Amino acid sequence: MVGQLRTTVIDCPDPRALAAFYAELLGLPLIEEESDDEWVTLGGSPGHHPRLAFQRAPDLRPPAWPDPERPQQLHLDVTVEDIEAAERAALALGARRLPGEGEGFRVYADPVGHPFCLCWD
Repeated sequence: MVGQLRTTVIDCPDPRALAAFYAELLGLPLIEEESDDEWVTLGGSPGHHPRLAFQRAPDLRPPAWPDPERPQQLHLDVTVEDIEAAERAALALGARRLPGEGEGFRVYADPVGHPFCLCWD
């Protein structure tokens, strides 16, 4: 092993707004001392990893999955117990359903357009 995952960073126009979406979706707390208007971090207490962070990118050209001209760049897989309840909750938070699903997963976009999957066993 070379190292350990510290933080996954997602570019977005409004870090606080997208962090609020993921805080609700994943149940991760805001790390206030590591957050400002340019960079917002979610996760355990400072020094505990891995974390999820959001970095201001005012000219972001969001992905348009599955369009290869505007690729997804990255996506998160989120494990859920009840896909129907999880989908309702994610949509209520501002997610939108994207084309594509398979055995054990459905594809969504966060409010900025980054794809993520809700997965179940």
